[in-house]
Amino acid sequence: MTLSSTRIAFLTGSLAAALLGHGAAFADDWFPYQAEATEPAFSATGKKTPIDYMPLAKAAKKWDICVSFPHMKDAYWLGVDYGIAEESRRLGVKMQLADAGGYTNLAKQISQIEDCVARGAQAVVIGAISGEGLGNVLKTVAAKKLPIIDLVNGMNAPEVSAKSLVSFYTMGQSTGEYLAKKHPAGSPAVKVGWFPGPAGAAWVEAAHKGFMDAVKGSAVVVLDPKYGDTGKEVQAKLVEDVLQGNPDLAYVAGTAVTAEAASGILRARKLDTKVQLLSFYMTPGVYEGIQKGRIVAAPADSMVIQGRIAIDQAVRLLEGRAVHKHVGPKIFVVDSANLKSVKLTDILPPVGFKPVFEVQ
Repeated sequence: MTLSSTRIAFLTGSLAAALLGHGAAFADDWFPYQAEATEPAFSATGKKTPIDYMPLAKAAKKWDICVSFPHMKDAYWLGVDYGIAEESRRLGVKMQLADAGGYTNLAKQISQIEDCVARGAQAVVIGAISGEGLGNVLKTVAAKKLPIIDLVNGMNAPEVSAKSLVSFYTMGQSTGEYLAKKHPAGSPAVKVGWFPGPAGAAWVEAAHKGFMDAVKGSAVVVLDPKYGDTGKEVQAKLVEDVLQGNPDLAYVAGTAVTAEAASGILRARKLDTKVQLLSFYMTPGVYEGIQKGRIVAAPADSMVIQGRIAIDQAVRLLEGRAVHKHVGPKIFVVDSANLKSVKLTDILPPVGFKPVFEVQ
């Protein structure tokens, strides 16, 4: 899930007007929020219980929280950053954020986390590049008794103190279910190009499994998955390769960056009425694509709220308060039918928001 000035261009035109229509009062009115708590915490088979998530009113002191992102090259992580920054301000804590520049930079993320701890951070919030690759640095952090919050992507490590994330299995499954219902067994086969994201990331593997499980037994024929970093150039090249080799392609499904990149490619090739697009998570570009009829639908995982909850969890753990150790916003699918009823500043960064790397 990469930030250049061109990515901010998502928040223009009708999308910007829609966001502005929701007003400026989005710093304090996000709660209570419909969420799901998993019990037992961190269990892949744990039971999800609906809750109304309520954060603390204020932190007891100005805690110093370190945040590590895989990158900020797309609007998904910009939205998470917005949630992180706003909740840090609301609670009254310090926040310093580093991004590693991409999913191929595991060593850089490890080094950035080490630097955070060395400078005296009191808690660490991590959007992990790899579900398994941070093991040693997590042991170092845990040895210092610092809370570790697993944000968005998922880590398989006993050192994790709390998780603020959703099931990317469910995100992929929701996308696959849409296709399976539209093309049930017995109907004509349809060919789907599938672009789940960077190989090895826990969220990618989960989304892939959910998607494949959902289309099993349907008329959906999924091509071999095309893995790659969620930079627009990488995804565009993957999409072009699949289109070149499959003139009978009916769908492109995958990451938000895939859908955004593919939209322009399909229009340029005059294939936009033949090949339909699906994303398994939401960004401003995907929202605008749905709005303009260029993307069919996408599940929303409320990435802004995931960021907010992670900061609240960190403060609760630092202060010995009661905490939901494994929680995430309730997933819902956004399409043309419900587009106007969604509160955008829960699921997207507001218009004009720029990356925030520090809150004092």
